[in-house]
Amino acid sequence: MILYHGTNIDFEDIDLSKCKRGKDFGCGFYLSESEQQAFEIAQNRVKFQGGELVIQKYEFDDSLLNSHLLFQRFDSYTKEWAEFIYANRNNFNRENIHFYDVVYGPIANDNVGLQVRNLIEHNISLEVFLERLKYMQGITFQYFFGTERAIQQLKRI
Repeated sequence: MILYHGTNIDFEDIDLSKCKRGKDFGCGFYLSESEQQAFEIAQNRVKFQGGELVIQKYEFDDSLLNSHLLFQRFDSYTKEWAEFIYANRNNFNRENIHFYDVVYGPIANDNVGLQVRNLIEHNISLEVFLERLKYMQGITFQYFFGTERAIQQLKRI
């Protein structure tokens, strides 16, 4: 499989010690199957942080998922996904709160993040949460590589 990473600074080696805390799936390296999505992420970084638009392309053997790498998959907005996102976004330590090498699932943009917060704080029910997310436009997915073992499986091309 081919995965893309959009950034504003080119680099050769992935360094997990430079990752940001409080992200959707924890402190790790995020990629997309969509080159357009990576391009839009890179555009936003350049707009707000400067630098140059860079799209990095990686090859990954997805047959390693669940055989060689611990893998968690969320195919849609679910209560389990929302709880996972909420817990990771509220973890400001460098150490992740889970032991997955790779996580795949929807990106929690600002609108989705608000609904996640409402669910976790019991302001809305699971049924209302899922109903509201049904009408969200443009669901996008991401891959998280959170361990050195996972990073070593990415081959830049």
